[in-house]
Amino acid sequence: MYRFLLSRQWVILTLLGLVLIPVMVKLGYWQLHRHEHKVAQNAQIAKALHAKPVPVTDLAKPGRDLPEADRWHPVKATGRYDTEGEVVVRNRTAADEQTIGYYVLTPLRLTGGGTVLVNRGWIAPSGGALTTFPDVPPAPKGTVTVTGRAIPDETTAKSGIKDTKGLPDRQVMLINSKQAAERLHRPVLGGYIEQTAPEPKSGKPELVPEPDHDSIGPHMAYAVQWWLFAAAVPVGWVVLVRRERRDRAAAATADDAAAPAEPERPQETAGAAAKD
Repeated sequence: MYRFLLSRQWVILTLLGLVLIPVMVKLGYWQLHRHEHKVAQNAQIAKALHAKPVPVTDLAKPGRDLPEADRWHPVKATGRYDTEGEVVVRNRTAADEQTIGYYVLTPLRLTGGGTVLVNRGWIAPSGGALTTFPDVPPAPKGTVTVTGRAIPDETTAKSGIKDTKGLPDRQVMLINSKQAAERLHRPVLGGYIEQTAPEPKSGKPELVPEPDHDSIGPHMAYAVQWWLFAAAVPVGWVVLVRRERRDRAAAATADDAAAPAEPERPQETAGAAAKD
């Protein structure tokens, strides 16, 4: 009745289903882990954003990476801007997440000694061109106190941004304290400050908005979807088997009905038998 399952077609179909089930289950768990990571990240961001600002030197040290656990933590720094060491960071989006421009990255010489990078915010390219140095709003003069979010250094491996070489003067691709230390020829605290206060008087540069920590994305829905697909494979296999069996049985019945009947042999009468 089910001998057709041993055919080449059905063996391949069955093996394919046995392979797809664990793959889909694994993809579901992958999406689940992404959901859990997003939830944990949102909690970390929310906790950090509501923390009390601390001196940047409490978290960052020269030549050392800022710990990932300190990302987004509010920090404050007092010093004087070093505008001669100022650069712009290419290919950065504005708050609308569509317009491409620059981040303004200015070193801040700390009053107690040391240097920290400050991302003062976003500016549009001059005349819409990304090949010329933009008009950068001047940094405040004199001693200033900056408050912002502590952010670890950007690297190609972590950010996916290609560190293109041969850029125009005073333009960079990554915000990286080690690269800045080489440009400035002095030690720089690891990571950088994403400025949140004070607000620029002219509104330029545009301060970087706080990171989204409310949305969780569609990862949980994708996980459930993959698991439903995995459950549908054996159900679909059973449906196809029953349909194949039904179709084969119907075909066999039709063949039997279409086969010609054997002619009946004439019966000998009793009289003929007696005559013989």
